[in-house]
Amino acid sequence: MTSASVLLAMELVRRAAIRTPMVSSAAFDSLVGRRVWIKDETKQLTGSFKFRGAYYALATATSDQRAAGFIAGSSGNHAQALALAALHHHTTATVVIPSDAPAAKRVALDALGAQIITYDRHRDHRDALVQQIAHHTGRTVISSSNHHAVIAGAGTVAWEMVQEVPDLVALFVPIGGGGLAAGSVLAALGHNPNLRVIGVEPATANDTHRSLRAGRLTPIPPPDTIADGLRHTEPARLPFEIIKPLIHDVVTVPEAAIASAMAHLWRHYSTAAEPSGAVAVAGLLQVADRLPPGPVGVVVSGGNVDWPAYRTLLDVAMEIERNTDAAPVLL
Repeated sequence: MTSASVLLAMELVRRAAIRTPMVSSAAFDSLVGRRVWIKDETKQLTGSFKFRGAYYALATATSDQRAAGFIAGSSGNHAQALALAALHHHTTATVVIPSDAPAAKRVALDALGAQIITYDRHRDHRDALVQQIAHHTGRTVISSSNHHAVIAGAGTVAWEMVQEVPDLVALFVPIGGGGLAAGSVLAALGHNPNLRVIGVEPATANDTHRSLRAGRLTPIPPPDTIADGLRHTEPARLPFEIIKPLIHDVVTVPEAAIASAMAHLWRHYSTAAEPSGAVAVAGLLQVADRLPPGPVGVVVSGGNVDWPAYRTLLDVAMEIERNTDAAPVLL
């Protein structure tokens, strides 16, 4: 895959996906010490960037594949994206989601008409289950990350960012399976080879961080993190091979920093981000003083979170800020 793959995806994705806003805040810029541009994918269809890749994957599928339908395993956001993409392309979707996925995501899947199958993330092997169902039903598997079209579609997020703000010096993206990070490095390479793409993942879900340092896929036990969309035990193979030689760095952030980033997004941008969506902001706050001068871009990848959980996390973050003498960005 090359940057041209993302450009080709852009031609189709723009037909259905929203060109989400790039927003800034003078108060947050002052806090960080530089201009920060937030790419707010909470405003995307289905509430996350995932719709881009799912739509492009189905747009480039064959008529026979559309007739048989599609299936995917997902923590929730890719499942919603596939369900809506299936409606756009007049086909059907089966989604395999963890039994502990946020209720808001399951409600959305029901509304989109997807067939839902649940699994236990601590006991069941999701990908094996997906392959088994696909074999028996004839459905085509659309991986949430390990799929050329999904990666290219995800890369349209970064493509829009660099077209709108061409002088970015760094781009922060969350890393789960790695599709968004892989698409972003391809988009950045086509725009400016010197643009730093920095992946961010929870410290407790540091499978990509470990794998890059080992130089090979390195699995971890099922992680415990508030960022439910980033609870991967191993990077997806295809995006890992793409980002391995191209990504500038992957930083890890503690749970308190993720909650703090959610609070910053609400306070400064009126954006309700899910923990997985806010993790890149947490990464920026952790390493901002190590970057070269210039504006930075941050992908806020999604906003599908249960309101009680969201409110609790914001309360925790604000309580920590009130009871510490350190600057909020150092949580």
